[in-house]
Amino acid sequence: MTIRVLLADDQALLRATFRILIDSDPGMTVVAEAADGREALELTRAHAPDVVLMDLRMPDTDGLTATAGICSLPDLAATRVLVLTTFENDQNVARALRAGASGFLGKDVGPDVLLTGIRTVAAGESLLSPAATRTLITRFLATPDAEAPLAPPERLTTLTEREREVMSLVAYGMSNTEIAGHLVVSPLTVRSHVQRAMTKLHARDRAQLVVIAYQSGLVRPRP
Repeated sequence: MTIRVLLADDQALLRATFRILIDSDPGMTVVAEAADGREALELTRAHAPDVVLMDLRMPDTDGLTATAGICSLPDLAATRVLVLTTFENDQNVARALRAGASGFLGKDVGPDVLLTGIRTVAAGESLLSPAATRTLITRFLATPDAEAPLAPPERLTTLTEREREVMSLVAYGMSNTEIAGHLVVSPLTVRSHVQRAMTKLHARDRAQLVVIAYQSGLVRPRP
């Protein structure tokens, strides 16, 4: 199955570079390009791509507004937003995750990392950040935001004790394989717990589980 990608960036040269790279992969294709957030939202509604590569800093309507718009539409529930930024410690990245983005990458990543990132979020997984910036981003997620109220702890009452435990480990950035080793269970069992937690909490993907975990107070940023 070909992964359909929409590019949203105000730099035409950068969009052209990304298009060449993505179209060179036999499993991907670029379906549209947008130069600002308004156009990104319109084209996403028109094409329903699997993944939107979204720059946050664009003129007029920015990428944050476009991300929130895309992730709020039920018809686009299957579309994932992967934020591209030159500022990996920008608080807007955390706001994009709150809005529904599946993760982010720096614009200076190598071709293989970018293509792998697209495949990761297209598969419904999260791509939160390089390990060096994870603590910073999770601190932002745990900080109250007037535009995005904290998720109430009551949201977690539907989870079993094991689902809450697995969700906590996901929030600390552990993979299914790492969690399986920690809990001495199979990766398939971990995946089932993650999927059930996502369903109960109406989370789009693992990134949204992380947002809920921090905002509800289930976990706190590690020092």
